[in-house]
Amino acid sequence: MRILVAEDLYLLRDGMVHLIEAYGHEVVATAATGPETLRALLAFRPDVAVVDVRMPPTQSDEGLQAALAARREVPGLPVLILSQHVEQLYARELLADGAGGVGYLLKESVFDGEQFIDALERVAAGGTAMDPAVIGALLTSGTSHRRLERLTEREYEVLGLMAEGLSNQAIAGRLFLSDSAISKYTTSMFGKLGLTDDDNVNRRVQAVLAYLDHS
Repeated sequence: MRILVAEDLYLLRDGMVHLIEAYGHEVVATAATGPETLRALLAFRPDVAVVDVRMPPTQSDEGLQAALAARREVPGLPVLILSQHVEQLYARELLADGAGGVGYLLKESVFDGEQFIDALERVAAGGTAMDPAVIGALLTSGTSHRRLERLTEREYEVLGLMAEGLSNQAIAGRLFLSDSAISKYTTSMFGKLGLTDDDNVNRRVQAVLAYLDHS
């Protein structure tokens, strides 16, 4: 994969570069400010970008705004936000276009390199990689859509794990169920959410967005 790393802290940025390269991927560019991040995203159009929310010059939301601006220019440009805090508004804004290829992880929740690279690969493939803490914050900030209320408790549980970016096989392992059982739950869930076979390419992403876009 061709990866861009946008992080203002040198040691963290350098550490991510070395980690990514150790897993056989290429870092095509790095950035340390919001404006640098936007220019690099549009110039290199990476397979996926790792972007910190708060970057110079004001240390507010320059990183996220750069990612949003780039996705407006290049719809679906894969972006994995890496932040120290759960920023509900920022997470919702990132998810709002419904294009997929988005992730939001808390820095303190990334425990090893394999977990981090796995999240990057899921986002690069057009999927999602959402930190459970981010999901929890989004779900408690609003009320359910009517379509989500049609789901059974188990289907809702499966959808929640899907929102974290887990595959059907991984969900089956987490819930101690068979792969075929998870397949039946997801098929039923897609039907209740109105996601038909015509939407097959993005059905998982659209289901996750419906789950997260709760308020």
